[in-house]
Amino acid sequence: MYFITFSRKMGTNGTEIARQVANKLGYQFFDTEAIENAAREMGFLENIKEIDEKAPSLFQRLFSHKPAIGLDRLTSLVYELAKKGNAVFLGRGSHILLKSFSCALHIRVTASVERRVQNLIERGFTREGGLKAIERSDHERSSFIKFAFGVDWEDPDLYDLVLNMDKLSVDLGVNTVLGLARSEEIKACSIDAMKSIEMMGLERRAEAALMEAGLTYGPTTSISFSVVGPGKLRLSGLAENQATKTRAENLLKTL
Repeated sequence: MYFITFSRKMGTNGTEIARQVANKLGYQFFDTEAIENAAREMGFLENIKEIDEKAPSLFQRLFSHKPAIGLDRLTSLVYELAKKGNAVFLGRGSHILLKSFSCALHIRVTASVERRVQNLIERGFTREGGLKAIERSDHERSSFIKFAFGVDWEDPDLYDLVLNMDKLSVDLGVNTVLGLARSEEIKACSIDAMKSIEMMGLERRAEAALMEAGLTYGPTTSISFSVVGPGKLRLSGLAENQATKTRAENLLKTL
């Protein structure tokens, strides 16, 4: 099993490169539409859309659990989709969530502002509109990565390959990624790696569920948990009474 993640700037044709790579490899392609469809099926589309590639405001982060819940659910969704098999992920911090796995290849697609503006003009933007769209997109995506993972979106160490599209065609970009993806250096995911992905997804689902239910902290209740194996959780902490403990147990059994 293999994963390829794409982090792209607006106007670089990164989405098209990712789509073609997925098609040529026969991999599932998880772009915005596919991820939102999966979130809808799992019942937390609104949580995902609230933080989707944009950071919450300072007020939201200080006075609401919604950003943390949304991030937990987005993270668990990426891991859940990864369990389905060979896949190409577009954005959503997937290059960081799957960074520790040798079976994952991480691609960054960039270009100069001028090249990006020209690409957007070809898609119907005015020059001024293109520049504003690029500025807004760069700010939102970089702020999201900083909020969610505490890293710099531009850090080349986060990626295995950086494509500067100033001098590259889409076809050449696609073929470059395919050559690397098909090389012997990229290994398939081990059974242990897939178990780790499953356990990390369960951890984030449980964290979101307890937080949303108001069971993670309080004057008389502070419940935590640990993942002790695939599909196995152990509760700990303080519960106000037996009913609260039972509520937490039943909540986690539904995950």
